[in-house]
Amino acid sequence: MVLTPSTMVELGTPAPDFRLPDPSGREWALSDVVGEGGLLVAFICNHCPFVIHLRHGLAEFARDYQARGLGVVGINANDVATHPADSPERMAEEVEQVGYTFPYLFDESQEVAKAYGAACTPDFFLYDGDRRLVYRGQFDGSRPNSGVRVTGEDLRAAADAVLEGRAPPARQTASIGCNIKWKPGNEPRWFGT
Repeated sequence: MVLTPSTMVELGTPAPDFRLPDPSGREWALSDVVGEGGLLVAFICNHCPFVIHLRHGLAEFARDYQARGLGVVGINANDVATHPADSPERMAEEVEQVGYTFPYLFDESQEVAKAYGAACTPDFFLYDGDRRLVYRGQFDGSRPNSGVRVTGEDLRAAADAVLEGRAPPARQTASIGCNIKWKPGNEPRWFGT
């Protein structure tokens, strides 16, 4: 495990389009998942202890905010040759076990993760109704074995602001977690910096 922070992509960046499959093979595009109030793109996986730590909080966040018009999508870009626990079959099990109500998509080529500037799991990108980046950062200040309860307070504050037509908090703390497991030779320019 390489402890890796978010790249903190420039705010205002438009959401890159994508077309990715879920574990059943159904293809999803950006236009299929964006909500009327905006969109959360969460780069997650099954095996990362940082994702495992907050996955039930993320599932609860999705239920709460999808009901308010925010689209939510999870994307797994890990190399399943080296991390078979992140395979699409295991993703389907994860959806069932955790109760994700959002599409959980597989980025086998890792091109979508690169387009978004994703670096770690979990890595969160919140877009407004115009599909412009308004928040990138941590779910909250809780980390595995920190003793701090998972609340999602940072992401919830940003999502509340977006849905209420306000600017999210200017101070945004990078998410931190396991590095995305890049295929050999496919590492982006920001990996290892």
